[in-house]
Amino acid sequence: MTKNRNLDVKNLLRSGISLEEPSLFKRLYNWTLEWAKRPHATYALFVLAFIEASFFPIPPDALLIVLALSLPSRAFWYALVCSIGSVVGGCFGYLIGYQLFEHVGEPIINFYGLWEEFNYISKKFHENAFVAIAIAGFTPIPYKLFTIAAGVCRVDFPTLVFASVLSRSARFFAEAVLIYLFGEKIKVLIEKYFNLLTVAFVVLIITGYLFIKLLYK
Repeated sequence: MTKNRNLDVKNLLRSGISLEEPSLFKRLYNWTLEWAKRPHATYALFVLAFIEASFFPIPPDALLIVLALSLPSRAFWYALVCSIGSVVGGCFGYLIGYQLFEHVGEPIINFYGLWEEFNYISKKFHENAFVAIAIAGFTPIPYKLFTIAAGVCRVDFPTLVFASVLSRSARFFAEAVLIYLFGEKIKVLIEKYFNLLTVAFVVLIITGYLFIKLLYK
């Protein structure tokens, strides 16, 4: 199994991550992909999804896609691991915002320079927290910013969990489905139309939410 993972990972799908970023992020990205070659890559995927939801800069999609491409038959298992790790990590991000914002949350936002986005998200939470979090997985804004802001804004915790499960699972399982069905052939298509695909998922999520809201109105 480990041998199958010894792919040319640098040429695999980057899941919308641009390497035209500071060298620190390039090194972190390459370090992340190196885990695909190791026996405990699944555990690494969980940890990466967890920490990305609260403070780490590299999305777990990179490792998820590498692993799924190396073993397509386990693509859905990797998506599940990634989803669980991300949701649990989002809960930790919520805790940071709720109780540790001054000492932990503010330094994180300062590091990424995302105060404008933070204020925008906080405003959206007051309008409709569920929709804001539900589409978080498909926006360019880091998911960690949503989870920390949710804690600061005292968003209802079950709302955070449910919306995160919907959003993160939809994103990771969509990638798994495409890889399972089309294998490595799909990587170029996803890379080229990543933004378009994410917009489509956002529309589906909002449409589903509005339908449920009207149904139980």
